[in-house]
Amino acid sequence: MSDQPKRNSPARTPRSRRPAVIVRPLKGTVFITRQVHFNAAHRLYNPTKSQVWNQAQYGMCTNPLGHGHNYVLEVTVKGEPDPVTGYLIDLGELKRILTTAIVDKCDHRNLNEEVAFLRGIIPSTENLVIAFWQRLEPHLTGARLHCVRLYETPRNFADYFGPEIS
Repeated sequence: MSDQPKRNSPARTPRSRRPAVIVRPLKGTVFITRQVHFNAAHRLYNPTKSQVWNQAQYGMCTNPLGHGHNYVLEVTVKGEPDPVTGYLIDLGELKRILTTAIVDKCDHRNLNEEVAFLRGIIPSTENLVIAFWQRLEPHLTGARLHCVRLYETPRNFADYFGPEIS
């Protein structure tokens, strides 16, 4: 039998003589966004003010029985991709963080009454994005929060880019 490769089969190079594969990590800041949804009720009401004041300020949104929204939460993180995985963050892990820190606590709840981390806060969209940032930030490693965006309706949303540095 000959040591020559068969005529129709490719020549095989022993592993030791194959060229090494080089992984080139790329540098640059990347922004990754994950979107989640939840449904919740709230009442806009300042208990330090009169009902007349609250009605003038918030209108129908101060209904004593509350009202609901189909919220859409978008969280954007930033950083450099890991040179080994190519990921800034595993999107499955980001989804898990959003679900456990926010969605599981807020979905199908009254934000004024049933969500412990929102107690004593007027649950306006503006206050919610700040509270959500505070809930999420400690759970992220590697990636850093860039923006928390909350849609209260398809046309009304708030963005929060983190605490200002003084």
